[in-house]
Amino acid sequence: MTTRNPRHPDHSETVMTQLVLQQHSNAVGTLFGGQLLAWVDIAAGVCAMRHAGRVAVTASFDEVAFKLPVRHGDIVVLTARITWVGRTSMEIRVRAEREGLDGARELALEAFTTFVAQDDAGQPTPVPPLRLDSDADRACYAEALERRARRLAHAGR
Repeated sequence: MTTRNPRHPDHSETVMTQLVLQQHSNAVGTLFGGQLLAWVDIAAGVCAMRHAGRVAVTASFDEVAFKLPVRHGDIVVLTARITWVGRTSMEIRVRAEREGLDGARELALEAFTTFVAQDDAGQPTPVPPLRLDSDADRACYAEALERRARRLAHAGR
């Protein structure tokens, strides 16, 4: 049974770093979008599992915005952070920054994903509530509620 004590977004924040190698690049030397999305899914999944304290699976990807190309040889730093939790589901924002060898970072992608925690039988299971201590965290939560309403409307629910 998952603990129901509220958890702060810092508890599960996940930072993942990847080097863009030749096998990750297309014919013009930029990162395959699908490869970046796979890394987003991994970072978000780790974040969701840390928050839930159990296995969590991808339910949706939405509001994916590719902002800048990432090139062969660049470093990609992905930061995944919980923005909203329901009874069994969690929204995670992932930001991917491209980092040059000089250490300068630029936002290359922002995406919002939804994950659902599962019990040992593969059924949805409750997750801890989110503890919001700052105005910034409360603003992220309010924006997440709006995205959730749009997702549900789009799904016809």
